[in-house]
Amino acid sequence: MTEARLPGVILAGGLASRMGGGDKGLRRIGERRLIDHVIARLSAQCAPLAINANGDPARLAEFGLPVLPDSLADHPGPLAGVLAGLDWAAGLGARAIVTAAADTPFLPPDLVARLQAAAGPSGLALAGSRDADGKLWRHPTFGLWPVALREDLREALTGGLRKIVLWTDRHGAGLAEFPAQPFDPFFNVNTPDDIAIAERYLGQT
Repeated sequence: MTEARLPGVILAGGLASRMGGGDKGLRRIGERRLIDHVIARLSAQCAPLAINANGDPARLAEFGLPVLPDSLADHPGPLAGVLAGLDWAAGLGARAIVTAAADTPFLPPDLVARLQAAAGPSGLALAGSRDADGKLWRHPTFGLWPVALREDLREALTGGLRKIVLWTDRHGAGLAEFPAQPFDPFFNVNTPDDIAIAERYLGQT
């Protein structure tokens, strides 16, 4: 019997300050918006999907997905989105979630399988990629997060923790390393110049 797919949460709760504000995920590359690319790639691996976003959820209604706001005030960062996703998944009876950022249109088609294979004893795993100089970069908005750790995460956030890897290192997260050729699949669009780069990459996929 095939194991049920894990829920996926698209993290779109950031302020997009380097893009001039607004929803980065709604910016276009090619004929589709960034979040359209993310939904297509993640929905092939996860079910159901939800979007972590703050503000008026009506602006995202067209996607037909639950919109999960941060439960903590003042935009405490991606971990707050992870917590919102874990609370949602707990209500579904799921054991874990997989997260992806809304501004990363080239996320790997085997993201979930490789995160699961790399999970540490706690069930946590993050994605990483190695650049041309051999340096390994962790991409902590792409992760496998067990629902069993949600209260620990809530306590850490309430206590002021903001940096993802400080918390994941504490729990012995595994690392799933992905190739960065012909380009890094975790390339994220932060600035208007990045849109032009993403469109060039799109032509290589």
